[in-house]
Amino acid sequence: MSSTTTDGAATGCCEEFARGAGLSRRGFLRGVAVVGGAAAVTAVHGTAFTSTAYAAAPVDRVLVLLSMRGACDGLSLVVPHADPAYYTARPSIAVPSTRLLAKDGFFGLHPALAPLLPWWDAGSMAAVHAAGLPAPNRSHFSAMEDLEDADPGSSARVGWLNRLIGRNGVGSPIEAIQFGGGVPMTALAGPQPALVTEDVDSVSLSGYWDAPSEAKRRAALSTMWGGVPGPLAAGARNAFEVVDDFGPVRDSSATAANGAVYPTNSDLAAALASAARTIRADVGAEVIAVDHGSWDHHTWIGTPDNGNLRRMADEFALSLAAFLTDLGPLASKVTIVTVSEFGRRVKENANQGLDHGYGNVMFLLGAGVKGKQYYGSWPGLAATDDADLLVTTDYRSVLSEVVTKRLGASSAEVFPGFSPAPVGAVLAT
Repeated sequence: MSSTTTDGAATGCCEEFARGAGLSRRGFLRGVAVVGGAAAVTAVHGTAFTSTAYAAAPVDRVLVLLSMRGACDGLSLVVPHADPAYYTARPSIAVPSTRLLAKDGFFGLHPALAPLLPWWDAGSMAAVHAAGLPAPNRSHFSAMEDLEDADPGSSARVGWLNRLIGRNGVGSPIEAIQFGGGVPMTALAGPQPALVTEDVDSVSLSGYWDAPSEAKRRAALSTMWGGVPGPLAAGARNAFEVVDDFGPVRDSSATAANGAVYPTNSDLAAALASAARTIRADVGAEVIAVDHGSWDHHTWIGTPDNGNLRRMADEFALSLAAFLTDLGPLASKVTIVTVSEFGRRVKENANQGLDHGYGNVMFLLGAGVKGKQYYGSWPGLAATDDADLLVTTDYRSVLSEVVTKRLGASSAEVFPGFSPAPVGAVLAT
């Protein structure tokens, strides 16, 4: 999803990403129960679906996964100002050391991240650099799938978030919710149901205009599907249950709390505002997923004050700051982690942009984060045309700390066959 154009000429995104961004929404909705503008993703058998929804109990820990689609340039967002190769490789797009925020002896934050400084200074924001997949993969969609499946070599199409929510047997579609867009991310794919919706108000049965017509339509649909066997009837009943269970969120105020002001005309801001309403309503959502893109900047990365990266980083920082402000005291139970399919090359290209790379940065914000620090082992940069930032921290080690220390899951359940290395960015609470 993106509040920006997906036109490759306008954003500099590569043909592969632009082509994928235009894929038909309808093509991705096979095997889901459509609920208004929402979809309850279920176990799929051929083209039919089966699922039983059970209202989830309130939760005291929430994971928000923010995917920075298109492969953001971590070297611009968290700048290794003490590595001279960075400035040699980027004569026109490097962020000057004097402009960096939260600067230590080696790293500093891009100035567009200023709205997040209160959380950095309070010790609830951190960054892990040189993180990523265990092996390079420069294809957007292949890398996205590898990242979200998080089980290399397996033939089972089950995402790590699906494995996470599957550990407790709740089985409610509103235990895991993806806001924004209609394309379910691979991380949610699998046997456990999940809800994918554009926004809060889309989780309703279509065709309602007023309360009397709503009651009549609901009664008619219940009569039609109530006693009918088969997967389609089960899916319809599941849709009724999802709408009912999500009711407290839909009935809640759409006004942001605590004086929070979200950016306008921003899909990311709208998705995070919906996430805040869901967390306040406490209907049992343990996982909330949000996409933000495109970060595929092959052209005009720009300077610290303008350009494609500045525009995206402004939206990212302002939206997250509004979300955390909106939550207020409830932020004490919410942990945010960002992922991106790969990073960008060290050296700028002829269009003042960056081509596909390897290692990247991950951000952690909120509850349980041991913040105000940069984590990871720095591999050094080489200022050659084909140089990458290498990966020294497998991204699953970061996610493993979050799911084990915050959500009480077993790393082996969520990331089968993987032995995480200690990162130290998440506190055991």
